[in-house]
Formats: sequence, C-alpha cells, structure tokens
Amino acid sequence: MGPNRATFEPDYGRRGKLWTHGAFEPATGQAAILMSPGRDSASHIQLLEKIFVEFPADRWLIIEDNLSIHVSRQVKLALAAWPEVQILFIPKYACWLNLIEPWWKQLRSLALKGRRFETLDELTSTLNQALEYWNTHRHPYIWKKKPQEQATLLGGYSVCKGAVNSTT
Repeated sequence: MGPNRATFEPDYGRRGKLWTHGAFEPATGQAAILMSPGRDSASHIQLLEKIFVEFPADRWLIIEDNLSIHVSRQVKLALAAWPEVQILFIPKYACWLNLIEPWWKQLRSLALKGRRFETLDELTSTLNQALEYWNTHRHPYIWKKKPQEQATLLGGYSVCKGAVNSTT
C-alpha cells in the first residue's frame, strides 16, 4: 500500500457492556429495571430487593423463566430468607408465556431504536428516561391470545383456576 492510499477502520460502536434486568407487573403495567455490569446471581438478588421496594405487598408471586441466574444456589439461599416470596417458573421452551418479553420490546423501542450511545452513562440515562415515560403512561397488559389459542400453544393443556386441565 502506498502512503497516500485511503484506509477505513470500521467502528462497531462497542463502548462497554451493560446488562438490564427487569420486572413487570401485568395487572398495572408498572415496570422496574436494574442495570449492572454483569448478568449474575448478585444482580438478580438486587433486582428482587428492588421489586420488594417498588412493588410493595405482603406477599409476592414472581414468575420467571429458567435462566441460570434465576435458579442459582445464591438466589435459592436469598429466597430462603424471604418466605413471603413464591417463585414460579414458566415451562422451558415456552418463551411466549413470558409476559415481560413484549415489554422488553417496548423498552427497546422507546430507548434504543435508531440511537447510538457514546458512553454507558448516556445509555443508562436513556433507559431510565424510557422507563419513567413508560411508568407515567403505563396500562395493564392484556394478553391477546384467546383461551382456545392458549390451549393449543400449551400443547393441548390449558390453565383453569390454578389447576392444569387437559383440553383433549
């Protein structure tokens, strides 16, 4: 290559890494997020503690997917200290049952769509602003699947008053 040859060095935009952990209450639409440098058990425990503050109640029923940090030894030990918390796990390979997933799509659209961030602080600020906007304009989440369609999605089973009943 000659000294006058133009060169191009691509910028892939990686300015650091930030994990966003979240909680969503479908009945009210209220959401909470916790940002951390990693996706680990300590961050999940911090999220649980944040849930207790932001969603005050005498008892909590928390529905989670089967992510390894949700079922880790550290999280199980923390949950043992909180008898008022019950955790239910959605079935593996049933992501459509995870009601926080549509909310993540909304948060990404509000905060990230068409944007580029130079610093993690800028990203964090934008995520917090999007969360504040969401919670100001929140509404209950209505699952658009009808019970008949849900039974098909659940492999022929439907949920009825806390019990699982076969529809065949």
